[in-house]
Amino acid sequence: MRIHIATDHAGLEFSTQLQHHLAGQGHEVVDHGPLEYEPLDDYPAFCIRAAQAVVRDQEAGIEALGVVFGGSGNGEQIAANKVRGIRAALAWSIATAELAREHNDANVIAIGARQHTFEEAASFIDLFIATPFSGEERHSRRIAQIAAFETDGSLEPDPRAAAGTPDVLAADDSSFDPEAG
Repeated sequence: MRIHIATDHAGLEFSTQLQHHLAGQGHEVVDHGPLEYEPLDDYPAFCIRAAQAVVRDQEAGIEALGVVFGGSGNGEQIAANKVRGIRAALAWSIATAELAREHNDANVIAIGARQHTFEEAASFIDLFIATPFSGEERHSRRIAQIAAFETDGSLEPDPRAAAGTPDVLAADDSSFDPEAG
């Protein structure tokens, strides 16, 4: 499998270890940066490029996943999720890594390199890569709803509308005044 990885300065040492670990398992690893330690570098471009590469590969029929990491993994996950077609999940345990693939068909895992030992993080990543999507209808349905919103902004009907309760947040003419309390 092709694995696209990206980080920032907080995960550079982790990145080197991870590349060797994944290559040793027979994966093709593509590093999207950074190339050297720069304490003021920024993760968004690195993570977005890795996410874009995952989408390109998957659209071309190439089996590919992504791994993005930094100090906490939060920002890296957010950046990757800005790419259409990406479902990046922050994993902090074996269960969250497995469920990200099994239930959400996540194609990118985000890890906090400063939150875990290398061994812990590598175990999350290994399980993420090895776990297939369950394909259960309920999970497929939910993923399709997310993709529809990502594509054209459509949402399932608001159940409050059928009950006659207005959706205050969706109403363009809402008279809600946050200053009024």
